Amino acid sequence: MKLIRRISLFLVLSGVMLGIGGYTALKAEQFFYPNRYQVKETRNYEKQLHQGNSADDDVQEQVIETAVGDIPVVTADTTYLIEEVDLINGTVRETEESVPVKYIGLDREGLLQELESYDNNPPLTELEQGFETIELTAFSKDRVVICKYYKQEEDKGFYLMVADHFIVVYREDKQTLYMNTDILLESLNEKLQTEIMQGKYVETEEELYHFLESYSS
Repeated sequence: MKLIRRISLFLVLSGVMLGIGGYTALKAEQFFYPNRYQVKETRNYEKQLHQGNSADDDVQEQVIETAVGDIPVVTADTTYLIEEVDLINGTVRETEESVPVKYIGLDREGLLQELESYDNNPPLTELEQGFETIELTAFSKDRVVICKYYKQEEDKGFYLMVADHFIVVYREDKQTLYMNTDILLESLNEKLQTEIMQGKYVETEEELYHFLESYSS
């Protein structure tokens, strides 16, 4: 029994001495190499911070995606209304039409750009009716309203002239631009080029549109 007690006591003392020695060595290492533990702690903190930022970024991306998803766009089911305003008589005619294919999928800004392009280069059929301008008066995913303004004036003459190598049409006063065309001056014969460079007079709209249809590409 005495032998067993001595062995147990020896093991306990050995364990205590080992623990004290390990603790002492750890403290000594921390004393002589303090930066080693600071670097580890800093790296762990940066890792946690990075993970936090990544989570924030994910949340932000989700918010942005949600916001984009909420932007209304034109669809095939959108009610598409055209209001035609006669500036001379003061009348308004409203019609519902099918949404043009090129407008489907556009948001408000995209549709405004398309209408601006239409306003700058309206079809000849619109100009024949006295087209003045076009604007967007209502926009949502369910309903779009576009207003066209017309001002049919009495027939007056026009002048075919040149601007940046293209044929342009001015009203009879030679000051008011009536329309731009895609007809290059160089595509016409020399005699017609000379007449237009000097200002070719066209008496009626019918004669004007016949010329444009004949030489338009």
